Amino acid sequence: MSVNTDSMIHNILDRVSRIGYVKPEDIPNIDLYMDQVTTFMEAQLAHSKRYEDDKILTKTMINNYAKNNLLPSPEKKRYSKEHLLVLIFIYYFKNILSISDIQTLLGPLTDKYFKSMEDMDLTAIYNEVFSMEKGQIESLQKELLERYEIAQGTFENAPEEDRDFLKLFSFICLLSFDVYVKKMLIEQMIDELRAATDTDTKHKKK
Repeated sequence: MSVNTDSMIHNILDRVSRIGYVKPEDIPNIDLYMDQVTTFMEAQLAHSKRYEDDKILTKTMINNYAKNNLLPSPEKKRYSKEHLLVLIFIYYFKNILSISDIQTLLGPLTDKYFKSMEDMDLTAIYNEVFSMEKGQIESLQKELLERYEIAQGTFENAPEEDRDFLKLFSFICLLSFDVYVKKMLIEQMIDELRAATDTDTKHKKK
């Protein structure tokens, strides 16, 4: 099986370099109705789709997030800028975390900073987190190249017709292991956060 891995890694690095995020200044400062929210998110996050007909967010998804206390309920069926910020966080988290984990992670943010009148509000938190983007993308490109080079050094004695595929398999395994370990660490931190939150809640009830 012939696989053009050089072309593949070039395309991957090119796509990574074009990864962006929704800038706070691009989010409307006026409240939006549901259709306007889904249209905005579709336009802003279209680059993250795997397939052209994939949906970024649907009305059903957003309603379910509100029902599961991931997203504060809209006011008079309209969603504020802060609602959109929370939805963006949910969009990225939902690919790797359970609904319960996202609740644990976002609950303290929405409880304390949603509609905050202080300088430290959801917009400030969003800005701080995503300001790290540029440096992280450069680091990610470097990591991808390092793992690619490691994978290219494997299966040198494999049958020639299978060598490219097996090298690709090695590369995918390296990336998958990295994702697995990071996901495990994230889940452990969320479990500790949940335990601490539960302890605080019990103390308050006493």
